[in-house]
Amino acid sequence: MVNERARADFADILDDFRDQMRTITQLQQQRAALTASASVRGKRVTVTVNADGTLIETKFGSGIEDLDYPEIAKAVTEAAQQACAEVARRGQEVMAPVSQNRNRLPKLSELVPDMPDLAEELRIPEPPVVSTAPPKSPERRAAEQDSAEPRQKRGGATDSGW
Repeated sequence: MVNERARADFADILDDFRDQMRTITQLQQQRAALTASASVRGKRVTVTVNADGTLIETKFGSGIEDLDYPEIAKAVTEAAQQACAEVARRGQEVMAPVSQNRNRLPKLSELVPDMPDLAEELRIPEPPVVSTAPPKSPERRAAEQDSAEPRQKRGGATDSGW
C-alpha cells in the first residue's frame, strides 16, 4: 500500500511538473511577442524594441531637423534604453507565475528521505547590473575597474606577480 501511495504522489508531482512546463511554454510565447516603444525630445525620436531588447524600429518625427547629429544620436540611445527597460519590466510581469508555481512544488528533500536540500547549491547568483554608459565613458571605465577588482583579490598570477 505504501508503494501505491508513493506512485500516486509521484504521478501527482509529474502532472504538476507537466502543467508547469506547459505554462512556461505559453508564457515564453507571450513574452516573445512583447514590444515596447519610447519617444524622447518631444516625440522627435521614437524607437521600438522586441522582447530581447533588440531595436526593431526607429522613427523621426517632425522637428528632427532642429536637432544636430550628436543630439539625435543621444536621443536614439536614450529612447532605446527607456524602451528596453519597459520591455524587461513587462517580460518579468509575464514570467512571474513561473516563480510563484515553482515555490508551490515540493522540494526533492521532501520527496526523498535523507536527501539534502540542493536548492541553495543550485541557486544561480543574481547577475550584475549591466552598464548603459557609452564606451570609454568615465562611468564605464569605473564599472570595468570595479569588476576587475575581485579577480585581483583572488590571488594567483598577475602582471605584477611575476
